[in-house]
Amino acid sequence: MSEQTLTGKTVVVTGASDGIGAEAAKVLAGKGARVLVTGRSAEKLKPVAEAVGTEPLIADFARFDDVRRLAAEVSERVEKIDILLNNAGGTFVPSKKTPDGHEPNFQVNHLVPFLLTNLLRPKLAAAGSSLVINTASIGNLLGKIVLDDLDYEHRRASEFPAYGTGKLMNIVFTRGIAQRWTGDGIVSVAVHPGPVGSSFGRDSWFIGLLYRTPLKRFGTISVPDGAAPLVMLAERGPDAELNGKYFSRFKVDGKENKQASDQAIIDGLWERSAEIVGI
Repeated sequence: MSEQTLTGKTVVVTGASDGIGAEAAKVLAGKGARVLVTGRSAEKLKPVAEAVGTEPLIADFARFDDVRRLAAEVSERVEKIDILLNNAGGTFVPSKKTPDGHEPNFQVNHLVPFLLTNLLRPKLAAAGSSLVINTASIGNLLGKIVLDDLDYEHRRASEFPAYGTGKLMNIVFTRGIAQRWTGDGIVSVAVHPGPVGSSFGRDSWFIGLLYRTPLKRFGTISVPDGAAPLVMLAERGPDAELNGKYFSRFKVDGKENKQASDQAIIDGLWERSAEIVGI
């Protein structure tokens, strides 16, 4: 962690109720940034919001209407956004469709950050130079994007490949922003924070076994260690050298699925996502 100040910067952190989102929000606020925090649980988000000196913004990312309301509330509160940290996500049982009717790993891990970031684009552009950080995962290596069947209507979805596909989409979305929004001064980067022993995958028995039982001592890192790469990138800010990059913790060019650099996938995912969310 550096001593760099973020005074005068406005930061929005999703998935800030606990884990690395909450930790990153607190650290960035401690560096002088104005931090807005969002989460699904009002009870869990309230102490985080109090710690960073703001009001909690509650939204359920399984509902697009909540996301649109959230974007409107954020836009009412701030004149600009210097850093948008798309951190919300997790692993979900594919058969439990969202209220919007989508496979949950697809909606929560990809469609919602896509929608929210697009809705907040004017505020990102208003900063003159801004940064979008997308929390991805090494799990992207398990993913496979099928443009004609993004919602698993014609094939069976399994939890971990579906999660990996969502994380792959985070990287692809990052590349899409990098190619489309440079004229607005918006830089995008994706990052794998590492195997953090937090509430990640709270709905998954297997992830819970690995991450929150005595087994976690063999492979997980602490929440502050997991938040550190997010803080590092936020401190670095909208550096053009970051644009479209995928970090594995502090190392650029992490291991990624070959689809992450496929231009047809980058363009196709953007176009189909825009149609689904009504952008």
